[in-house]
Amino acid sequence: MNQIIKNPRITEKASNLLEGNVYTFDVADKASKNEIRKAIFAIYKVKPVRVNVAKVPKKNTKVRGVPFTKGGGRKALVYLKEGDKIEFI
Repeated sequence: MNQIIKNPRITEKASNLLEGNVYTFDVADKASKNEIRKAIFAIYKVKPVRVNVAKVPKKNTKVRGVPFTKGGGRKALVYLKEGDKIEFI
């Protein structure tokens, strides 16, 4: 299950979504919505109402004049019903 859910995605946008009981996670590239749903239940013991998956594009950038590519992958938006909560330690 840990290969499916990589880590919680802590960004400003993700923090704003927490008010609507929506949690954001970085997930494996080949993970399906059902696999993500099962992994969330196994790790956090809450049942998601809905799971949306979005592609995160790679970004080309430079550090000290040296070009490289960062980022990329997929993220999952996990919607929980009212009253359910996920605690990040």
